[in-house]
Amino acid sequence: MSLQLSRAGHSRAGPLILARRGGLACSRGRKQREYTSQQKQYAPKHETNPAKYNWNPNNFTDELPKNYEKYPLLTASQLSREKKPRREVKMLVRDFIADALYNPNYGYFPKQAVILSSPEPFDFPSLKNSDEFNSMVARTYATDDTGPRTLIGRQLWHTPTELFKPWYGSAIAQCLTADYMLKYFPYEDFIIYEVGGGNGTLARNILDFVRDYYPDIYERTSYRIIEISPQLAEIQKQQLKQEHENVEVIIKDILQWDKPDLSPCYFIAAEVIDNFPHDIIRYRTEDLKPAQCVVVVDSEGSYTELYEPITDPLITRFLAYRTALHHQPPVLTRVMTSPVLRFLRQALPMVPNLSSPEFIPTHLLLFLEKLRRNFPQHRLLLSDFFSLPEALSGYNAPVVQTRYRGAMIPCTTYLVQPGYFDIFFPTNFERLGELYELVMSLPHTPQELDIRSSPILQSDRRLASDFFSARGRSDVEPTPVLSGKPARLGPPLCNIFTHKEFLTRYANIEATTLRNGENPLLEFYQNAKFLF
Repeated sequence: MSLQLSRAGHSRAGPLILARRGGLACSRGRKQREYTSQQKQYAPKHETNPAKYNWNPNNFTDELPKNYEKYPLLTASQLSREKKPRREVKMLVRDFIADALYNPNYGYFPKQAVILSSPEPFDFPSLKNSDEFNSMVARTYATDDTGPRTLIGRQLWHTPTELFKPWYGSAIAQCLTADYMLKYFPYEDFIIYEVGGGNGTLARNILDFVRDYYPDIYERTSYRIIEISPQLAEIQKQQLKQEHENVEVIIKDILQWDKPDLSPCYFIAAEVIDNFPHDIIRYRTEDLKPAQCVVVVDSEGSYTELYEPITDPLITRFLAYRTALHHQPPVLTRVMTSPVLRFLRQALPMVPNLSSPEFIPTHLLLFLEKLRRNFPQHRLLLSDFFSLPEALSGYNAPVVQTRYRGAMIPCTTYLVQPGYFDIFFPTNFERLGELYELVMSLPHTPQELDIRSSPILQSDRRLASDFFSARGRSDVEPTPVLSGKPARLGPPLCNIFTHKEFLTRYANIEATTLRNGENPLLEFYQNAKFLF
C-alpha cells in the first residue's frame, strides 16, 4: 500500500486519501488576472499590436488597476502591522504568501490552523489492518472537529509526528543521538533546535526517548524550539515544561534570527519548509530573460500578476547560486531554448510571450543562509514532501487548499483570501542538497566564528574545510565531484533518504506493525523524504 499524502488529506471518505482532481477555485469571486509588464521590453503596446496575439491570457478585462504605478511595494514584515489585508498595494509573490500564512492578525497559522492530536498514541499491534487504522484516525478527526469553528470550519490537519507518536519522534531521536555519540560525546553538550514545533509532540517524544534510553546524554541536553506562532508556543510550553525543564520555547521567525550559536548543534525542520514562501519567475520567449512576478491588489481587493525585469536582490542571489551549480531553468523546454523552434513558436497566434511559471524557494535560501551565519557548526535534519497531488500549474507549484465543513477543497490559484488557505510546496531534495552544500561552503569571516576549542575545529581555530562534506563523516560513501562546479567542496554534504528508508533504519518497526503485517509508519507518506 502506497499513499501520497498532502498534509491535510482528510475528507468524509477517510483521513488518508489522495487529493481530488478538479475542485473549486476557492477565491470566492476574487479575480485572477495575469499580465506581462507594461514595460516595452516585455510586451508590445496596444497600438503596435492591437490583436495582442502574444499576450498572456486575460480572463476579465484589458484594463490594469487604476494608478497601480503609485501603489507602494510592501514586504510581509511591513504588512505584519496591518489588522486586515491591505488594498492598493504591490508585493512580491513571497511576501503575498508570507502575509497570507503568517500575518499575526489574520494569517492562516496564527488564526486558523489546528493540528490533529489524539489523547493517547495508537496501539498499532492491536489493530487488524490499515483500514482499521484509518477508521481510528477518522474518529480522532471527528472528535477534534467538535471544537470551536470559524465561518468556513476548522482548519484541522495531521502530521506524521502526531499520527505515529511516539515512534516517529523516537526514530529522529535515535538518529540524532547516534550522530552525537559518534562526534561530540562527552566533549560537547547535546543542543537541539526545532523550527516550528507544532503541538510540542515531536520535542516531547525526542526528549522522552533520550531520557529513558540515554540518561547520561539527557543530562547534557538542551532543546530549543523556534516558533513563529505565539498560540502554538503557549501549547508547547504546556506540553513540555512539566516533564522537561531543559526546554526553551523562543517566539521568533527563524528568518529573523540574529543571535549566533557557535556550539555544535542539531537543527530539526519537520514539515516546515513546505510552507516557506516562494517567488515566481517566468522567461520572456523573445530572448529568455527572466522576469519577477509582482502581485497587485487593487481598490476592490482583486489581484493582478504583473511581470517586470528582475530587480529583487534575493531572487538575483538565488539565480546566481543556481548558475554556479549548473542547474538549468526547468521551465525552459527544447522549444524555448532552440532559436529556430522559438522563432516558429512566436509566429503562431495566441501563444504567450512568457514561459510557464516557476516557483523558486527564496525563503528556503534565506533559511540556509541563516543557518550558515548563525549556526556554523549545525547538522540539519529535514523532512518534507518531494511531490504533492493537486498542485497548481507551473514548475514546483504549491498545493492550495482549505477545509470547508469537514471536507478538504483543493484550489486552482494561490491568489486567495489571506488567512483561510494553506499554501504548501514540494521540495526537490537533490537540488536542495547541492544548494545546501554550496551555501555552507562559503568562507566565514573572523567575526562569524568565535575563538573556542572544539573537536571539529582545526588548530588555527577555523572551521574544518570538510565539516560540511561527507569526507568528514564515516557513514557516507564518497561520490565523484560534479565537473564544472568549483564552489563545491567535493563529496555530497548529506544523505537523502526516502521516508521508508529513514524510518526502516532508525524506527522501532515492531511497535508500529499491524496484526496483518502492514506497517503504516513505513507505508504512508511515500511522497516524503529526509535530508540528514
